[in-house]
Amino acid sequence: MKDKLYRLVPVFLQELMISLFNYQAYKVRYGKKYKHYRKLFLKNRTLTRADLVNIQAERFHSLLNFSRAYSPYYKDLPNVGISHISQLPVLKKEDLRSHSSEIVTLDKKEGVISKTGGTTGTSLEIIYTRDNMQERFAMLDDFRSRFGYELGKKTAWFSGKALLTERDIKNKQFWKTDRWHKVRYYSTFHIHPQFLDHYVKDLIRYSPEYLVGFPSSILDIAKFGLSKGYEFPADKVKAIFPTAETVTLEMREIIEKFFKTKMYNQYASSEGAPFIFECSEGHLHLELQSGVFEVLEEDNRPSRSGKLVVTSFTTEGTPLIRYDIGDSIILEDESLYCSCGNENPMVKEILGRIDDFVYSPENGKINLGNVSNTLKDTQGIKNFQVVQNSLDTIDIYFSVDQEQFTEQIKSVFLKNWRDRVGQGMKINLYITDELAVEKSGKFRMVKNNIKDLL
Repeated sequence: MKDKLYRLVPVFLQELMISLFNYQAYKVRYGKKYKHYRKLFLKNRTLTRADLVNIQAERFHSLLNFSRAYSPYYKDLPNVGISHISQLPVLKKEDLRSHSSEIVTLDKKEGVISKTGGTTGTSLEIIYTRDNMQERFAMLDDFRSRFGYELGKKTAWFSGKALLTERDIKNKQFWKTDRWHKVRYYSTFHIHPQFLDHYVKDLIRYSPEYLVGFPSSILDIAKFGLSKGYEFPADKVKAIFPTAETVTLEMREIIEKFFKTKMYNQYASSEGAPFIFECSEGHLHLELQSGVFEVLEEDNRPSRSGKLVVTSFTTEGTPLIRYDIGDSIILEDESLYCSCGNENPMVKEILGRIDDFVYSPENGKINLGNVSNTLKDTQGIKNFQVVQNSLDTIDIYFSVDQEQFTEQIKSVFLKNWRDRVGQGMKINLYITDELAVEKSGKFRMVKNNIKDLL
């Protein structure tokens, strides 16, 4: 009902609805505990490596005891210290999906629900405690505040929010503004060459202090601006904070060149993975206050380069203990310390996965973050893979939970795709028991076989 009403009312009422929605969401994120955590993380910025390791060990002990007491799934875990964490089992994404009702420690009504597709194409629903949610936002905002950001600063946001109507597209207005909180949301579903001129001109007019969101969308705008000779005003944007996708050196160079500012990377996940933050010196740091980071080879032996397995201290609602997040990283030498003053261990590189996209002749590139979000509100779909072999057609193969999957869920899934690729593309849906993997054994959610045509 709300969605239908939103699409019928004038733009100024739509923007008021966005502001009211954000107001309600911010009440959950920025409560009393948030302020406590902001003060704590500000005070802890100068902690030594030894202090950080001690905090990590204490929080691991607390999380393990809490999970054994309140999660049926973890009730029989051995009570080990962090130095013996390898004695605990590794939690796979499929384990998290299929055993979520046993893993959770509270009722949905008591917590904050996060629904995510994730870049492996696996449907997940996570429940956070309100306290954990506020701590996560406090930690994230502490990172961004090091570069001047606070809620209420003028921000351009590029995320997977489907806020536009056909009327907006006809009027070439690819954004909606929360004027109360000074955030302009730019559609990432319409990053098409024929529309990019409107994006660039409006960004110059809007003149935000910060950019946040999918770096692939910001990259396409920056590339277009540079190719057409647009001059973005100097000293306007103070920092850019990418989300959800792997940032390459080429992306960073082009984006920073056009917007005349620095990009500061961060790593986390919708499931609640602990944080990795980039400092003012351009180095990535593990945030030991947020969790345990294990880098393992395929046989689960410790390594400096390999798959990332995390234990998060801010997921008491859905405890993540030794969770195989599906990404890979390379650690820096432990003996090295950063000149920025942050004594958290450094990361040499976040490898992530192969970033891919679906191409829509109507809307342009649909990036990996927007593709993964097509699983939202489709609990009966376990995972999927999309294959594009022609410009006007995509084939989507997906596996389902027969007890949950319905035609209504299928309709929601199809609508999520229509919101992204438009009405013109042909979408073929195929239910299958098994999804194809690469020769390496790795799974790709998107297989784009027409890149040479673009």
